[in-house]
Amino acid sequence: MQPPLQTKLASPHAGFPSGEEFLVCLGSRVRELRGRRGLTRRALAQESAVSERHLAQLESGDGNISILLLRRIAAVLNVSLEELFAANQPADLERVSPKQIILHFLERLPSHRLEETAARLIRDFGPEQNLRRARIALIGLRGAGKSTLGSRLATERKVSFIELDQEIEKETGMPLAEIFSLYGQSGYRAIEKRTLERVLAANNRGVISVGGGIVSEKETYDYLLANCYTVWLKAQPEEHMSRVIAQGDFRAMAGSDRAMEELRRILESREPLYRKADAIVDTSAESADQSFRKLNEILQTAAQ
Repeated sequence: MQPPLQTKLASPHAGFPSGEEFLVCLGSRVRELRGRRGLTRRALAQESAVSERHLAQLESGDGNISILLLRRIAAVLNVSLEELFAANQPADLERVSPKQIILHFLERLPSHRLEETAARLIRDFGPEQNLRRARIALIGLRGAGKSTLGSRLATERKVSFIELDQEIEKETGMPLAEIFSLYGQSGYRAIEKRTLERVLAANNRGVISVGGGIVSEKETYDYLLANCYTVWLKAQPEEHMSRVIAQGDFRAMAGSDRAMEELRRILESREPLYRKADAIVDTSAESADQSFRKLNEILQTAAQ
């Protein structure tokens, strides 16, 4: 049987804390749980029928409180009295089971992080994981190497290489710039989502290069993450720029200082979204061969 998580309120190593230490720990615990539930002090006071002044004293560690009032507070916070008295951290993570550690941290996640964690667990361990891993989606800005590495990976795996931007142009019969001009950003994103759904429905296996802005559309990006093993091909802004120019697109040369500033801003704003990908391959200062080997190693590890 695994040893229980130890608490600051009753530590077998340091002995029982003083009454003052006990109240300070209890107040801190109540504040933590209230914050996690998204409750103001006034809301908790009203729902538990405890005066706001009394609750403020409890949270500051200055006031004693009856066990009956604590039980009412615990009920509103949706925890047991035992959990209310629990410390914020386990005393020794090496002495508890992995399951206890996971539960310990899950209990402390705010609701929005719980949703992200649940989605990630479903992606990685759900019943569709094998199908998802059979479709590799490469994301990132232009110049990251999506076309170069993607086509090479598809050839090696003997599967189709699909560039979503080209599929969008086929579906609409017009170039991307014209789509943006006619339908605007929102119209383009709707077409992008519809095209992605069609492509994934028609391909159980494949390598897909996806436009860098797809991460800004939450519903579409979540759909991609749920149905493909997603890899962010990352590079430094200067390398994005130089690679695009090397491809023959000299538009970035006009007002290059301003273009670089905008590129850095886009990368910085999108980085938290790109980091939701299953894996990251940094192609900075590397040849195509070096980046391809790195990508292959990551995919082989994931498959194992």
